[in-house]
Amino acid sequence: MLRYLTAGESHGQELAAILEGMPAGVPVTEESIAAELARRQRGYGRGGRMAIEQDRAVIASGVRHGLTLGSPICLRIDNRDWPNWEREMSPAPPEETFISARRVEVPRPGHADLAGAVKYGHGDMRNVLERASARETAARVAVGAVCRALLSRVGITVASMVVRIGDACWRPPATWTPEQMSAADQSDVRCPQDVTAARMRQFIDRAAAAGDTAGGVFEVRALGVPVGLGSHVASDRRLDGRLAGALMAMQAIKGVEIGMGFEVAARPGSEVHDEILPSCGRWPFSRPTNNAGGLEGGISNGEPIVVRAAMKPIPTLTRPLRSAELATLSPVQAHAERSDVCAVPAAAVVAEAVVCFVLCEAVLEKFGGDHLSDVVGTLEQYRSARAGLWGAADAS
Repeated sequence: MLRYLTAGESHGQELAAILEGMPAGVPVTEESIAAELARRQRGYGRGGRMAIEQDRAVIASGVRHGLTLGSPICLRIDNRDWPNWEREMSPAPPEETFISARRVEVPRPGHADLAGAVKYGHGDMRNVLERASARETAARVAVGAVCRALLSRVGITVASMVVRIGDACWRPPATWTPEQMSAADQSDVRCPQDVTAARMRQFIDRAAAAGDTAGGVFEVRALGVPVGLGSHVASDRRLDGRLAGALMAMQAIKGVEIGMGFEVAARPGSEVHDEILPSCGRWPFSRPTNNAGGLEGGISNGEPIVVRAAMKPIPTLTRPLRSAELATLSPVQAHAERSDVCAVPAAAVVAEAVVCFVLCEAVLEKFGGDHLSDVVGTLEQYRSARAGLWGAADAS
């Protein structure tokens, strides 16, 4: 079973992650993880924190000489801002004369501040916001980088594009070329269409000038996914549900759709369902459309997996909304914390990592073994067996 756990606070000493269940023999280096962390830090509209942090994960265990060992992998990411917060965030009891200058007693609308304070009984909501912060996603991206290394060895590629920021939107092409995916990665708003990218930047600029923030929608696609990941037999094994749940568990995500998504509600069935045609290719069936987003009955069907998620505008505004002081209930403006104006491009990279983990988990469930060669060999046997059933050369 593949699983992971992250730990750490936004201004604590470090972030950490433990990834358990990765087979041996998967090529992983600190440089490959650093490349993914750098992608997360980029993006138009990011705040001052990104100028401080230059994330790099230290592999503390589970990897030797560039290959996973099959044992738990420990990843650590230092918070470079820690020296400025060491006294404030120290795990040791403070001295009697200590007075916190960064105590938070006014909750921000849209954040976890108030609900978390009520749930855990905190008078200082910094105890909530430090962990609720999207800073935690750096650890998830590090985990996703390890999972991506395994997926690449079985022919699966995961990429993302931003399709909306505010009122600036576009419709990505049905098929993504390597050139388009590279162009999205080079864009500071992760949009390869120049005209729309310019409109996205303009919307972010207007939000910043107004003391406001901007949300948007990103799309993640997984290419090369074999038929048969997930299952229809139990709700918790459905791959669509697992992907949707993992994306909804990201900070600030308020909606997820797969394939055509919510648009299916406005179309007749004849315009929604993907016809099945015979093919002479590697897989004996072809689809002229992919409205299902690569998933039918909770199972991957061989088409690209397509998921989109909507990210709300960041709750911390430089022109705060109305709130109430926690102890006195006096009406005041919400607490303001250093933040981004827009983090949709970064969220798309985090979503890639989340999708990588879910797909890696599903691959290991179906083709798992103790070594990468076991996984690859089982996948090849599966494809050959299915090819024999359908009379095709390869059931990939």
